[in-house]
Amino acid sequence: MNVQTTLNFFGRTEAALHFYGRALDAETLFLMRFRDCPDPTQARPGLEDKIFHATFRLGTTVIMASDCGCERAADAPAFAGFSLALRAETPEQAERYFAALSDGGQVQIPLRKTFFAERYGIVSDRFGLSWKIMVETPATA
Repeated sequence: MNVQTTLNFFGRTEAALHFYGRALDAETLFLMRFRDCPDPTQARPGLEDKIFHATFRLGTTVIMASDCGCERAADAPAFAGFSLALRAETPEQAERYFAALSDGGQVQIPLRKTFFAERYGIVSDRFGLSWKIMVETPATA
């Protein structure tokens, strides 16, 4: 079994892909707009320019993204009980990612040294996506 993550940005997928490209060096691997979808049952009047499906890579992780569902009611329930954990290689890299994701977002826990990590912090980015950024403490002999 294989489980992959799909992020639904409800009409803001294109902006999110550009943002993650700048903030995290993400690479968009595939992008299909609703107007280009070969399945006519997926037509959404007024959403032709929105993203039907995209994939992007963060490091070695591939994540899917979509605007599917952007026509949902504003009061529809939404699930927000998760975070993406980003393990940076160095404190400097973690600080760069944290600052970039904080731009237009909200810091939940400031990035700092902790008893369990060289750096750790939580930020919700401008799209409401929660990120746990961490640099592991080097193992001691």
